[in-house]
Amino acid sequence: MIFQEPAPPLSGKAVINKIQDYLQYPFINYNNFKISILSLVIFAAVIFITLLVSRFIRSILDKRVLPRFSNIDRGLQYTMLRMVHYLIIFFGIIYALKAGFGADLTGIAVVIGFLSVGIGFGLQAITGDVIAGFILLFERPLRVGDYLKLGEMEGRVAQINLRSTMLITNDQVTIIVPNSELVKNRVINWSYSSKVRIKVPVETSEKSDLDAVTETLIRAASDIAHVLTEPKPIVRFIGHGDSSLKFELLIWTDAPHDHQRIRSDINRHIHQLFNETGIAIPVLQRDFHIRGGVVKLNKRKSKNHKAAQGGEIVEGIRLSSLEAKVKSEE
Repeated sequence: MIFQEPAPPLSGKAVINKIQDYLQYPFINYNNFKISILSLVIFAAVIFITLLVSRFIRSILDKRVLPRFSNIDRGLQYTMLRMVHYLIIFFGIIYALKAGFGADLTGIAVVIGFLSVGIGFGLQAITGDVIAGFILLFERPLRVGDYLKLGEMEGRVAQINLRSTMLITNDQVTIIVPNSELVKNRVINWSYSSKVRIKVPVETSEKSDLDAVTETLIRAASDIAHVLTEPKPIVRFIGHGDSSLKFELLIWTDAPHDHQRIRSDINRHIHQLFNETGIAIPVLQRDFHIRGGVVKLNKRKSKNHKAAQGGEIVEGIRLSSLEAKVKSEE
């Protein structure tokens, strides 16, 4: 019988070398681009460290450095912080590819060039949103904290990202708007100016006195918070409407973002003063003139006795002496 000698036990160093061989074994090997378990771990670690470094640097800039420059407004500070974040992430990804996979930076540049062309053709909408994001960050037509009106939607800008912008409405609902819509469409920025003029349309009865209405509207705007006394509120007589007189109250306010509440307070005060002064609001009226004559209708008895109660059925229409008086012939 032949006895096989048992294999000598592995030393600690040999076990470590064996584990390293497994971790470094490339399951994808293409030229200088190698992917192994260890390379994936290194890549993920570098990305994680990059995120931590970005957060740390932005925190120092936001709390210690930028507050010293009082001439830089908050919107520009936000733009600078976002650009610092994107630059750190970009260089972090490049270094992670180099350290983890041993990728050639020249080859990476070529690959990025091809990807950019493919993205430009295949993802045109997303590319347009990203380009619009750079326009918003550098041109700064709107800033974080501005109050916007986009169509029927109003909200405050909470965050501006490369692809989209987050708006928070008065109901605390977060709305994500693609940046291309903010660049291409008409957007009302209530926070762009320190004061704006607000128009409040009003209609009164056509028998109302013009001077009395004008004086009452001026009074209605005088006691409202954030309504400026200079420039003074003015009233315009627009013209005649359907059984009404149309006016327009123009006021200036230093709180443009609060224009909805200001309009509500003014309309409430107008209603109260109209009741006190006896100024009537218009009531739409229509006068119908019916010429004399005889209306011929075909009258028939209803087969259902209950349905015929309260009147006669004439061509499917119930006639009652309280509703209409019509002469009918058999």
